[in-house]
Amino acid sequence: MPRTSLATTILSFLVFVISTAGARTTPAQQAGVAVGPQYGTTHVYIAPADFDAFVASVEATLGGQASKRVTTNVLPVPSSEEFQYVSTPVGALSIFAFETPIPFPFGTERTGYLVTDLDAAVKQARAAGAEVIVEPFKDAIGRDAVIQWPGGIRMQLYWHSAPTTNPPLETIPDNRVYVSRDVADDYVARFVRFAHGKVVADDANADAGEIGRPGETYRRIRITSLFGNMQVLVTDGHLPYPFGHEMTGYEIADLAATLTKAKAAGVRVLSPPYAANDRTTSIVQFPGGYIAELHTLSATEHDTKKQ
Repeated sequence: MPRTSLATTILSFLVFVISTAGARTTPAQQAGVAVGPQYGTTHVYIAPADFDAFVASVEATLGGQASKRVTTNVLPVPSSEEFQYVSTPVGALSIFAFETPIPFPFGTERTGYLVTDLDAAVKQARAAGAEVIVEPFKDAIGRDAVIQWPGGIRMQLYWHSAPTTNPPLETIPDNRVYVSRDVADDYVARFVRFAHGKVVADDANADAGEIGRPGETYRRIRITSLFGNMQVLVTDGHLPYPFGHEMTGYEIADLAATLTKAKAAGVRVLSPPYAANDRTTSIVQFPGGYIAELHTLSATEHDTKKQ
């Protein structure tokens, strides 16, 4: 082969390699950072005096068991708080009772999601349009960061230095996110991109009795991902109390029986059971102030999920 032809061939090959290398995405880049829905926790902030009653009421209502309670500092700045983790068959809770003032912006994040790589998670969240409002920091067992999505939705991402093994959940709870119509589509698109999730339902005429306004309709979007389930509730902000205060919805087998156990444990029923199209739902408040949604799926919906 003439030298000029050989040089041209080599140059063309190098140009091809360089141009395609930049376009390639490695398997690590393609993969999401979620670990599993059993590692997602609702963050609950309560007064120290309410700790015992709150934990006892959660265990009586939802089942499960609590970890050992410790006094520590889980933040990147000086603080002191009691911390306890409660694992139930229908979702986990991370409970914080501060003995010092709560540093901003902590206390405003709704959930904690375990990730495989915190730096990769932060990078992917930023690429999807999230704002990192607390840069990564170390705690006693790993690293954490707090992000914010359009609509002001705040979440904590966390990584453990030692592997964690939680049993699978019996049912996966709903992260209940209330947003305005101005940001709904933007929020959903960005979160789905980050979570490698999927919109499984987008109902523009859902029964607004689910949010305390029977006889009306609203838009409800349902998302699934390896982080867990999410319900995006798109409203005009005209919400009767207590709707909008609940962060998590727990799927249980028998709502009536669960409410009976809950009331015996000091839980208040703020919104009585309401039968919607695919579920019966109620809003409750646990000792210490934590507000949650409880629901039982209709027989048809339950059979559909099992298929």
